[in-house]
Amino acid sequence: MIIDGKEISGQIKKEVRDRAEELKSRGVEPALAVVLVGSDPASAVYVRNKKKACEACSIRSESYELPEETTQEELLALIAELNEREDIDGILVQLPLPKHIDEQTVTEAIRPEKDVDGFHPVNVGKLSMGLPGFVSCTPAGVIQMLKRSGVEITGKECVVVGRSNIVGKPMAMLLLLENGTVTVCHSRTKNLSEVTRRADILVAAVGKPKFFHADDIKEGAVVIDVGIHRMEDGHLCGDVDYADVAPKASLITPVPGGVGPMTIAMLMHNCVESAARRCHE
Repeated sequence: MIIDGKEISGQIKKEVRDRAEELKSRGVEPALAVVLVGSDPASAVYVRNKKKACEACSIRSESYELPEETTQEELLALIAELNEREDIDGILVQLPLPKHIDEQTVTEAIRPEKDVDGFHPVNVGKLSMGLPGFVSCTPAGVIQMLKRSGVEITGKECVVVGRSNIVGKPMAMLLLLENGTVTVCHSRTKNLSEVTRRADILVAAVGKPKFFHADDIKEGAVVIDVGIHRMEDGHLCGDVDYADVAPKASLITPVPGGVGPMTIAMLMHNCVESAARRCHE
């Protein structure tokens, strides 16, 4: 069974659009400011996709495309201005930033209540305590995929491979909040395959193409592949060798068309959530 990220993200975007329309009827127009520094081609594609998603979800988007040589001070000044604007609900600074700009400083400059990416230390802290706040979009999307595919997380052995701040750590915390028994593995984990073979739910976020094979997976496991890589022949693949693993898994996400579309859908969800909070203030 394939978990179809395109279909599930479509459901979420429709829910977000309905909610955005309802907010507009009450005089609140959800709005996202997207900031891109420099001309990294992959980042430009992501920004275009986010703008298109905003349009589909009835969210107004404002785009700030700044030259590579923009200073950190200039970027922080723009963020300060967007923080103060009552008509902007979410601020998204596309990563990676040019080398001369410190990503952590920029992330912390965005007000937590406008941090729709869920990267601010305040939102990360709230997640670790189980308090409401914005959650990093990819792990939030994975939880939605599992729930909407009828996967019971409570009591399940969950293994997350990867400990990044954007995916691995928040993923582990979200699975814990859903009452999963969670193991986090990484590059220093000994006998990795032994650990992954215990997993009822395996989340692969290791950043290596086709790293996991059938003999790394328990029979009937749910396999979520967060990786995305372009092969020399131009094809995309994930961290999981899909052809090898799919026959052994009970549910699996494809690449492309799995986790990818969910990330942007959850970003739209967070933006409308922020607008709804503004409505209730």
